[in-house]
Amino acid sequence: MIASTTSFADPSHWMLLPAAAQTAVLPVALADVTAMLEKVGRSSLSGGSSDAVAEQILHLLGRQVPLAQCTIFSFQGMARPRVVGMGDRARTGALPMISQDYSERFYRLDGSQRIMKTELARLAKDPHAKPRVWLHRQAPEDVRHPEYRHVCYTQPHIAERLSLLMLQENARWLSVNLYRGEEHGRFDAAAIAQIEAFAPLVMQAMRLHDAGQTLQDDLVGLVLARLQRRFEQLTPRDLDVVRALAQGLDAEALAQRLGITVSSARTYVKRVCAKLGVQGQRELFALLMEPADAVNSHF
Repeated sequence: MIASTTSFADPSHWMLLPAAAQTAVLPVALADVTAMLEKVGRSSLSGGSSDAVAEQILHLLGRQVPLAQCTIFSFQGMARPRVVGMGDRARTGALPMISQDYSERFYRLDGSQRIMKTELARLAKDPHAKPRVWLHRQAPEDVRHPEYRHVCYTQPHIAERLSLLMLQENARWLSVNLYRGEEHGRFDAAAIAQIEAFAPLVMQAMRLHDAGQTLQDDLVGLVLARLQRRFEQLTPRDLDVVRALAQGLDAEALAQRLGITVSSARTYVKRVCAKLGVQGQRELFALLMEPADAVNSHF
């Protein structure tokens, strides 16, 4: 099942074989795949959530392989990654903060950076080659940086991480990270074979989802800029709150993003709604989606 472009002596990463060369059978119900695809690309303005996709991947793969967490990141070139989604089976409750720490402080220390460089070198040598899925294993002892190891592995009791990596259009990378808890132990050969079998499906679904979310983020940015012109009294923190609400975050998730208590998050939401003259999220969404001519007519 494993074909490495580097060396079989280094089992930490390898390139996935083409689908035609794989022999594993997917023991999965069609309903599970359908449930995942239903979440792909859905706008948070219509009730969707990026975390719902990560949770569904965790559910889909977790039926075959015991898993604790799933995080999904999008890298623009080698720059700081964007958190696409998170799934957590009720471990520490700290996954949002861990993911933020990783995206802001630790991503350059990740062994997967080496795999990205390897794939770029392979594609540079062969202009006709197509991007392929790479898998990368990383255990706590593989992380030399003590704080990175503590925050991302020791604190959440993670035994090992298996990353699925694939280069997308416009030099973007998608990284789907699957974590085994200490109670699960390391990934064995059977678990890896199962994940390899699902990898093409997962990465293609995430490619479509990330493209939809990128478009949505651009749209949210434009909508917020228009809202700020209309309501000049909005502060930067107010706009952070509106962005979070537009992305479907509830009070608890908003509190985690802003680093405040849940009660403070609810207070922020009430203040922003009062400034905008709306009664709740539904009226806020209606305000955000008003056409330009309707907005101008209010002046």
